[in-house]
Amino acid sequence: MLVAAVDQGTTGTTVCLLDEEATVVGRGYRAVGTSFPRPGWVEQDPAELLRGVVDTVAAALTDAGRAPSDLGAVGITNQRETTVLWERRTGRPLHPAVVWQDRRTADVCERLAAAGHGPRVQERTGLVLDPYFSGTKAAWVLDHVDGARRAAAAGGIAFGTVDSWLVWGLTGGRAHITDVTNASRTMLFDLADGAWSAEMCDLLDVPAELLAEVVPSSRVYAETDPEVFLGVRVPIAAVVGDQQAALFAQACFEPGQAKNTYGTGSFVLVNTGATLPAPQSSLLRTVAFGLDGEPLTYALEGAILSTGSAVQWLRDGLGVISDAEQTAALAASLDGNDGVYFVPALAGLGAPHWDPRARGTLVGLTRATGRAHLARAVLESIAYRTRDVVEEMAAGAGVRVTQLRADGGAARNPWLMQFQADILGVEVDVPENIETTALGSGYLAGLATGVYAGRDELDARRRTAARYQPAMGEDQRAELYGQWLRAVERSRDWDRG
Repeated sequence: MLVAAVDQGTTGTTVCLLDEEATVVGRGYRAVGTSFPRPGWVEQDPAELLRGVVDTVAAALTDAGRAPSDLGAVGITNQRETTVLWERRTGRPLHPAVVWQDRRTADVCERLAAAGHGPRVQERTGLVLDPYFSGTKAAWVLDHVDGARRAAAAGGIAFGTVDSWLVWGLTGGRAHITDVTNASRTMLFDLADGAWSAEMCDLLDVPAELLAEVVPSSRVYAETDPEVFLGVRVPIAAVVGDQQAALFAQACFEPGQAKNTYGTGSFVLVNTGATLPAPQSSLLRTVAFGLDGEPLTYALEGAILSTGSAVQWLRDGLGVISDAEQTAALAASLDGNDGVYFVPALAGLGAPHWDPRARGTLVGLTRATGRAHLARAVLESIAYRTRDVVEEMAAGAGVRVTQLRADGGAARNPWLMQFQADILGVEVDVPENIETTALGSGYLAGLATGVYAGRDELDARRRTAARYQPAMGEDQRAELYGQWLRAVERSRDWDRG
């Protein structure tokens, strides 16, 4: 029996087929199109997201030489805050999906903050008032699609993050669910109660009639509709946000264990156990995972909005590189950064700064600056942004990270991983399989269906591919980071609207 581990991400959909030994026996990948209709707006086609999942599972089965009838479970992980609203009767999306990077509701968040709602939002939801999250996106769609609010009040509209949309589509509209991790990213979920917050729905003007049933991250929820999904009925047995899936796959099951996923953005999560952390000023409190019949496990998160997307910008926007792998050699060709810094505020600044009006900034240029400096500055910025978050975890929450487990595409970059260890001053551990977001959904689906016995078995299956030890002196580390903070200040509040 195979478990289809689906990772519907921002730039593409990846599927890993896992056997009973949790070994990947087949893979598939499909790119996802993204549009930018206005500065700060980021959209995707919901129908393409759904179609891409089915096509990618089919590609993975072909890669493995297996048939759809060999599937015993499907697990889904997803880009989290991306928002979809659709008609319950027809399944037709009301509007393109509003992607998590989208900043169109920055003014709404600023008005709510100016009215003094920020502390209450943080207390209830664990989140900060920022357009990153789903609630203000949903309200925007309701306000800008003719008749949407009237239809919503009548119960004719469904809202969800991408997990909800995919489960709805794959089951032929038979299930409207979201798991606790995705629910905790909407700004509509009460972390302490583990349920939707009527207070937050009222504040953001999102009718409760739109909302999905909140479920654990690991449970058999429904079966796929054969007319939609490759002619077979397969249990959908896990739903989990992508960063929480990576935390689970990295076997960060105990309080204090931390990981960073280097993707389109980067996301540092540290497990804090079953006790909800105290409210934070700049870090997010979120659900780490929820297993059926167990108390919720919580995490602190530092969400860094643009890291891999900055490398993509170097390639596609500037033509500085033709492949992301070139950045390592370019960075290594220099003895130092020669004072060149790049702040990757391409979608504003996330944790711990939370400035939606910050913009990407390149400083320290001279006539001697070349493409190697640009590549190095972008890679260094990824590591500096991670340190921003780790520093805040220690200062604001008293959580000291002593080892960082790394995954995601940039974990393949040895120059970046060594610089990350150097600028943090702690070991960076990279696993053999860095596709941890997909693996997490597969592990959780396998637990729900009895394919895997428990967390101890999964912990034992994690294998380290490389460990990077810090080799930089403390004086140099402090000098580089101090200059970085100067650069960050120059990026702040650039777009005044």
